[in-house]
Amino acid sequence: MAAEWWFYHIERTSLEAAVAPLLEKCLERKWRVVVVGEPPTLAHLDAALWTLRSDSFLPHGLEGKDSDRQPVLLAQTAAPENGARVAMLLDGADADGEAFERCLVVFNGADEAVRTKARAQYKAATNAGRVARYFQQTASGASGWVEKTPARPQGESAQGGQGSSEGGEVRS
Repeated sequence: MAAEWWFYHIERTSLEAAVAPLLEKCLERKWRVVVVGEPPTLAHLDAALWTLRSDSFLPHGLEGKDSDRQPVLLAQTAAPENGARVAMLLDGADADGEAFERCLVVFNGADEAVRTKARAQYKAATNAGRVARYFQQTASGASGWVEKTPARPQGESAQGGQGSSEGGEVRS
């Protein structure tokens, strides 16, 4: 399977505020997710996902302890130990697009190194003929995203897709 690559450019909220609604959408679709990042990011996200909302939490766990049972697995490598169909990539992490149906690259626009890595990943995905979509946060922050995917030339489409629309709002 060849993954679709979706890029989420954080501009207005914290990482956990942006990531939580995306994870909720994945879980609603019955998709398991592996979230890949650096240890400090994963530790922070681990704590935040338990307490982000007063009325609920996102079920998740850190790699190494019952990894296969976690609907959302926080890990340092993009291995689908939990049967993940989705890899959420933080901190400039990378994944083998053949191992997942979708790779979500989530990055803070203020981090130049991570933003540069995301650009390289986008270019690699499009050059490989993969579906690649780019979203920026709306003014409301984590509650919505606006697609800013560049339009493809007439008749050109990514593998498995019909190209992409420009400017459509996507609610998370």
